Amino acid sequence: MANNLVGWFEIPVSDMERAIKFYETVLGISLQRNQLDGLDMAWFPWEEDGLGCSGSLVYNPEFYKPSADGTLVYFTPRSGDLANELARVEAAGGKVLMQKKLITEEIGYMGLFLDSEGNRVAIHSRK
Repeated sequence: MANNLVGWFEIPVSDMERAIKFYETVLGISLQRNQLDGLDMAWFPWEEDGLGCSGSLVYNPEFYKPSADGTLVYFTPRSGDLANELARVEAAGGKVLMQKKLITEEIGYMGLFLDSEGNRVAIHSRK
């Protein structure tokens, strides 16, 4: 069992098809779509013994609303360099808010973008 404090996250969406296409394009991954207790969800890939946690896109307009002002989720890009993923954001229907920026040499780099649904999302890499 992982010792990470965060165990799961959910990113609200208004249009599930559009959001799935956005995240699959930007992050170079495949999402697994599921219907669960009245929620339309698309799960991010995860590994049982991997670092960090996984989460889902979720559509339910009664309980979930996209926002650029709420909690900020940081993705770790599989490419190892967030510049690769940031370069795909605008063509996929999002907007880059902050290009790759050094936090510190020890921590690495970050970038910010709005996804196709209007959520503010961050990305972090060591390179």
